Amino acid sequence: MSRRVFITVITLFLVSLLTFAAFNIIPGDPAVMMLGIEATEEQIASLRSELGLNRSLPVQYVSWLGRFLTGNLGNSLRFRGTPIAGLVLERLPVTFSLASMSLGLILLISVPAAFLSTIKEGSLFDRFLTGFTPIAISVPGFFLGVLFIWVFGVILRYFTPGSYVPYQESLSGFLGYLLFPALAIAIPNAAIVLKFLRGSILQELHSDYVRTAYGKGASEGTVLYRHALRNAVIPAITLLGMIIGDVFSGSIVIEQVFTIPGIGRLLIASITSRDYPLAQTLAVYIAFIVVLANTMVDVAIRMIDPRIRG
Repeated sequence: MSRRVFITVITLFLVSLLTFAAFNIIPGDPAVMMLGIEATEEQIASLRSELGLNRSLPVQYVSWLGRFLTGNLGNSLRFRGTPIAGLVLERLPVTFSLASMSLGLILLISVPAAFLSTIKEGSLFDRFLTGFTPIAISVPGFFLGVLFIWVFGVILRYFTPGSYVPYQESLSGFLGYLLFPALAIAIPNAAIVLKFLRGSILQELHSDYVRTAYGKGASEGTVLYRHALRNAVIPAITLLGMIIGDVFSGSIVIEQVFTIPGIGRLLIASITSRDYPLAQTLAVYIAFIVVLANTMVDVAIRMIDPRIRG
């Protein structure tokens, strides 16, 4: 566990360093963008000094990292001095709800379908899933989002595109609006998990220990759930850790498509306006979520499989 914590800290440090370097390579001056092209040289120099942009890059990075570690995230440049912590906390529940719903749909779609496909191997249902899975994997989430808006929003009028309902006003309306964005994220990822889990279960079912269990008179359900499933689910859980990162990165685009005021839209706004403090904070936040998800996956695998404990 100490090794995992060390790797997590090093990963977050490198992400923060690379993010800081990347935004300073991009051409443009935040002070000019904030004041406009009609600002005088004195005004620009004064604002650069106020923001600390006149200091060397290593000093700027150390200063930002120190504030970040102490919880003082600073103020946003784009939102006229608004505390970054407030902006993140305001948008965080939206993105977290979208990601949680997407992950729930991924599991709800892929796990039962994989089980039914393996139990009915070679059936019409199995052949349909085998043919449909590559198509679902290849379709980008943003294209599904646009398609859902056109079919379910414009034609069928199940929801009104762009009419986002804040969770403070109506929880049911909020969750209802997130359903189609979550489906757009979930379908390609569910197809990946389905394909991977199906192959893993079938591989275990054709193993020697499964044939031995059948030879001892074990039922199909006992063999599947008590023997094959436990071994087959381990690589699937590892894949799920990577899927979580893809879900959060996919939500950045989907939030733009459905005009959802989450972390993704905030990140795009901070990048386009060269809001260094806000963009760096959000980048480290997303990296932390991905690293934390993979850490939880490692812990879950160690709990399931005693062979890799220690």
